[in-house]
Amino acid sequence: MSVDYNIAAHLPLMAATQPDRIAIHIPLKGTSAERLSYASYSYRELDRTSNRMAAALEAIGISAGVKTVLMVKPGLEFFALTFALFKVGAVPVFIDPGLGIKNLKTCLAEAEPEAFIGIPKAHLARLLFGWGRKTLKTFVSLGVMPGGGYCLSRLLKKQHSDSYACLPRGKDDTAAILFTSGSTGVPKGALYSHGNFVAQVEALKQVYQIEPGEIDLPTFPLFALFAPALGMTSVIPLMDFTRPGSVDPQQIIGPIKRFQATTMFGSPALIRRVAHYGEEHQVLMPSLKRVISAGAPVPAATLDSFSKLLADGVEIFTPYGATESLPVCSIGSREILDETRGKTDLGQGICIGQPVPSIDLKIIRIDDRPIGKWSADLVLEDGEIGEICVRGEQVTRSYFNRPESTALAKIQCADGSFFHRMGDLGYRDADGRIWFCGRKAHRVETGTRSFYTIPCEAIFNTHPAVFRSALVAVVVDGRTLPVICVELQESGAAQSQEGLIAELRVLAAQHELTRPIADILIHPQFPVDIRHNAKIFREKLAAWAREQLS
Repeated sequence: MSVDYNIAAHLPLMAATQPDRIAIHIPLKGTSAERLSYASYSYRELDRTSNRMAAALEAIGISAGVKTVLMVKPGLEFFALTFALFKVGAVPVFIDPGLGIKNLKTCLAEAEPEAFIGIPKAHLARLLFGWGRKTLKTFVSLGVMPGGGYCLSRLLKKQHSDSYACLPRGKDDTAAILFTSGSTGVPKGALYSHGNFVAQVEALKQVYQIEPGEIDLPTFPLFALFAPALGMTSVIPLMDFTRPGSVDPQQIIGPIKRFQATTMFGSPALIRRVAHYGEEHQVLMPSLKRVISAGAPVPAATLDSFSKLLADGVEIFTPYGATESLPVCSIGSREILDETRGKTDLGQGICIGQPVPSIDLKIIRIDDRPIGKWSADLVLEDGEIGEICVRGEQVTRSYFNRPESTALAKIQCADGSFFHRMGDLGYRDADGRIWFCGRKAHRVETGTRSFYTIPCEAIFNTHPAVFRSALVAVVVDGRTLPVICVELQESGAAQSQEGLIAELRVLAAQHELTRPIADILIHPQFPVDIRHNAKIFREKLAAWAREQLS
């Protein structure tokens, strides 16, 4: 008997087994932290709405295999349309609007979409900047359509049946194209199969012991799409999802308390902001059973602060992974605060925990070139820093329309499987835990030694005036120099920069890792990625540092 891997099949299953359970709570327009108002939709309602949308989309040619850009704000339409696209077998293309006009145009040209579903503002931008002009044929708007096309509400009026049968999909059938954040170059479209999504859901369920009936507050919209597969209710917060670091903490804390949320997902920048507010106002959120934060390493000080808002024994988990593969490893805040934090402060990297059960993880020697075939002699001994490589069902096989990027990232195995090169450096300790040492592309090679970002930066980050630091390479007179850029805590802004730099040099001299670093620069505010507001754009910092030193 063939198995249907269509990720959308979870929604009608939940609608059949728990039809009246709320699937999503969505804040109404005009709601505020003081007066929270929500529209709530059951699993039955969400499934029926997505069925009607699926039938409407199929009627205008958006069907199996049609690559479809979705630019809709988080709300009922976003979730229903996403499941509708999966149900008809179309291939949704997810791109963060905050990537910038130039990157958006590049991403859409590479994805070669045939259909575009969006709010009027997205369609206006599409027309102004020529997004997907060569390949787009079908246009659907959630309002008045600039330039002509279909109006979603009018299409739905023609659909009188709430029934729709999901198109069966195989394990390797393409499900979606998810673009990376572009924090280390141009964003790339990771090609997801339905099998990848199913494996992700199973891994999340197993690692975090999530039970049906739980309440989830996700602050990254795509993460909310896992909720129906896990049998959870999603509470969508009122926030600008492109700026999680600027969130109003009350818009997170309020819904958690109101709906007694059991799970919360947030970027490190959001976690830090809520932790600061929560400590200051003595907030407690006893309903939470777990907090999950991903996108970049979470500083131990932030974990410590946020832990004070939780019930005893509740942990903040920091899964390691990437758009191409998630989750890969996971570790809880208790282990970090009780054991690994001190080693991080000494420059030993950030512990990201044990690989999850469904992942085969290896550390291989550092090489910037493609590696065509896997061999055992690539693997390093425990304790040696190399590139993290992973193999498993949740690992995507390729990038769409980027054969060179695919060749750089994948290593073919003799049995037909493959390893994905994470582009991250790290090592395995004697207990089997993985320690993250930074991006491969960000290491600084001077010709006589290698400097890795995370170990070096951790030493500078121990200074109380430092919010975060970034190691960058600057070429001066033909020599590559390791340079540390520093962003200050608010409390450190009043300190003399000359005095602070002198203190940081004394700190650097105490450690062999950082002793050779002579150039330290104070930066007003680091440029960071749009998705998590946490990944530092080091290329921009390096260009700035070059100007300062010249």
